[in-house]
Amino acid sequence: MPPLPAIHPQLVAADNQFGFKLFSQLVQQDATQNLMLSPISVAIALSMLYNGANGETQQQIATTLGLQGLSLEAVNQANANLKTVLENADPQVKLAIANSLWGNQQFAFKPDFIDRSQTFYSADVETLDFNDADAVNQINRWVDRHTEGKIPTILDQVRPDDLMFLINAVYFKGQWQREFDAANTSEHPFTLLDGRTPNHPLMQQTGKYLYQENSQFQAVGLPYGNGHLSLYVFLPQPDLSLTQFYQQFLVADRWEAAMNRFTRRNGTIQLPRFKYEYKTRLNYALIALGMPLVFDPNTADLSGLTEDVNSYVSEVRHKTFIEVNEEGTEAAAVTSVSVRAASIQIPTEPFAMKVDRPFFYVIRDHNSGAILFMGSVVNPTES
Repeated sequence: MPPLPAIHPQLVAADNQFGFKLFSQLVQQDATQNLMLSPISVAIALSMLYNGANGETQQQIATTLGLQGLSLEAVNQANANLKTVLENADPQVKLAIANSLWGNQQFAFKPDFIDRSQTFYSADVETLDFNDADAVNQINRWVDRHTEGKIPTILDQVRPDDLMFLINAVYFKGQWQREFDAANTSEHPFTLLDGRTPNHPLMQQTGKYLYQENSQFQAVGLPYGNGHLSLYVFLPQPDLSLTQFYQQFLVADRWEAAMNRFTRRNGTIQLPRFKYEYKTRLNYALIALGMPLVFDPNTADLSGLTEDVNSYVSEVRHKTFIEVNEEGTEAAAVTSVSVRAASIQIPTEPFAMKVDRPFFYVIRDHNSGAILFMGSVVNPTES
């Protein structure tokens, strides 16, 4: 196998920070449900769109994604390299990142845009009759196939005035480096946000883990496969709410500092099984983060897409799925961009970490530091 390409650290840092900001927007919209986001998926989909934007619209996308100082060519090559590195991070873990571009056959798209989508994003490019009722099914079948059936649909309809759909799909399946013994799983109360304590299965395992504890939280890293990717679980201390944890630690410098404080410790982890889906419309969150022009039919400059049709982004949809059990983790995410024609001190004794109240988690690649998924579980009994 040829050596893997170099990772651009600025792109990884930008994707992670963009993810934290976007996740914080989702928390503001509704912190009472289980949330889940794939920063990589959203960032890649918007990077594809970035290739078709010009002027102030392009500048706003760059600022929102943290791409300032990087040329378009550098952004595209960095995304291509990151995809290659992540997909080959661990032969014991299945990680696939797929892109597609679905164009309305009534419009002529600029060859440079199509070429960059294929060259740097390995995008499947298709033109469809958007008047055909089966067009939406063709797109959804692609999504279903590239998420192994975990996200069967992303679109409800395709309209004749839709110009194109840019879609990214991420699929992850990893077995724990050491599986949890199902015989050790037992029912325990899980404290919900409203104070109720329904019983829920908690898996249990004792061993040596990446771990840290301070006055704000306990955190543990649970590796998959050969150990290149891990699930990190952050459990705020009882006197710190999940929202307060977000405010303190979902910022770049504090996050990186926290990730550098893990040490290997013996201990016992009790973690709930959980499985849920999440879907959201990202328009308002992205506007709040600094890119309103692209959603305005009167101001959007997406002149890099077509020759003579004004267009704007009508919707950015994001769907995610995750299941964590004794064997490992399966997760998927899809992002669809719809373009429409316009009119501390470390103790040494064994630790005990019982995750029996709301918590935050990420699935992270060790070598690059890239966060594939992040989410919060406030009620593991909900699917």
